[in-house]
Amino acid sequence: MKNTIIYFIITSIVSPLFSQPSGKEILNLIDKNLAAGTRIMTAKMIISGARGSRTIEFKTWAEGEERAFTEYTNPPREKGTKMLKLEDKLWIFSPSTDRIIQITGQMLRQSVMGSDLSYEDMMEDPDLTSHYNASVIASDTVQGRDCWVLQLNAAGEGEAYEVRKIWVDRERFVPLREELFGKSGKLLKRTQLSEVTRIQGRWYPMKIVFKDMLKAGDGTQFIIETLRLDDPVPENIFSKASLK
Repeated sequence: MKNTIIYFIITSIVSPLFSQPSGKEILNLIDKNLAAGTRIMTAKMIISGARGSRTIEFKTWAEGEERAFTEYTNPPREKGTKMLKLEDKLWIFSPSTDRIIQITGQMLRQSVMGSDLSYEDMMEDPDLTSHYNASVIASDTVQGRDCWVLQLNAAGEGEAYEVRKIWVDRERFVPLREELFGKSGKLLKRTQLSEVTRIQGRWYPMKIVFKDMLKAGDGTQFIIETLRLDDPVPENIFSKASLK
């Protein structure tokens, strides 16, 4: 009887430790949940700055992690602006100047349309497993959901953020909060992800609030209004000719 009691005590302590997936396994499940062959979405950014707020609407077509095309549709002053991503290259067409500009180097760290997102953020490959090593450092509750807290360290050079701390929904494998740090250890950005919705068998956050910790204002709301996964996308859309 005594040995049985000791067995159950040890099992109750040890079993949860072995049932917890590793950081790498959690990243794989996040990537598996969010990955899609193609994504077609309409969305808007509500940018809340020191001088007030404004809304920008756009449509994006994306294929895998390498190709994406975005066209801004509203307000009128931004309408017709287009962005094309091909692997690690980014071009922008401005109708006001009728010019195509390639965004490179330090320019990638500039704000997109005055938002809390940089061009690097827009270019980012969401496949976390390929870019970061992860470890589970804590448990927490976010939005009433049980979460694992992961610390991600860049696996190589050239990442926009050296360290990331993410709170991952244990059931749906969606990040609900994130903190992004530079090489110096300084906190650069925070994100809050919410309105998680089941779409074609996957869980997607339909609202993300980005806050650049180095800027004034209340941050930028990124709101997905429609999202279709794995629909065919015309091949010619991912070309520089589409920018004009």
